[in-house]
Amino acid sequence: MGRHREFDLDKAIDAALAVFWAKGFEGASYADLTAATGVARPGLYAAFGNKEEMFLKALDRYDELFMGFFHEALLEPRSAFVVRRFLEGSAGVQTGACTPQGCFGINGALAGSDESEAIRAKLVRRRGGAEQRLAERFIRAREEGDLQADADPAALARFVMAVSQGMAIQAKAGATREQLLAIVDLALAGWPTDQALGA
Repeated sequence: MGRHREFDLDKAIDAALAVFWAKGFEGASYADLTAATGVARPGLYAAFGNKEEMFLKALDRYDELFMGFFHEALLEPRSAFVVRRFLEGSAGVQTGACTPQGCFGINGALAGSDESEAIRAKLVRRRGGAEQRLAERFIRAREEGDLQADADPAALARFVMAVSQGMAIQAKAGATREQLLAIVDLALAGWPTDQALGA
C-alpha cells in the first residue's frame, strides 16, 4: 500500500505559484520549489510529475485567485468600460503589495530556451484565447452601436492585450500602480466609441 501524501497539495501549489511568478518557469529551480513548498524533490515528482505540470497547476491557481476581473470586465455594458476594468484590474494584480510584480503569465514566458518552449507555447495560446474573447466582445459592441462602424474588433483586442502585456513588463521593472493607471488613461483617450453615444 502506498504512503499517504504528507503535505497539503493546495499549499504547495500556492508556494510554487509565488516562485514561478517571481522567477518565471525557467528561472525557478527545483531547489527554489522545494525550499518554498517544504516538500522534497521526490515528493514534488510524485505529486506533479514534473516541473511543467507544476507550473500549469500554478497557472490554474493564478487564474482562480487573480483573474476574476477579466471575466467581470467582459460583462460591462460598454466597450470602454470593458477595457478600463480589464486594464485597471491588470494594474492592480501586477503591482500588488503581497504578490510578485508583473504578470504570472508574462514573467513565466520571458525566457526562451528549449526547456521553456512548451510552456511559452501554452501561454501564447492562453493569451490568444483571452484576445479572442475580447474581440468577440468588441464585435458585439460594434453591432450594438457602441463602437464606430469602421472599428476593427480584432485589432482593438490585439491593442488592449499589447497594452496589458506592456504594463506587466513595466511593473516587473518597478512601475507603480499610479504609473500604470496613467497608461490606461492614455490607452482609452482615443477609444473609437460612437460619438452619438458619448465616451
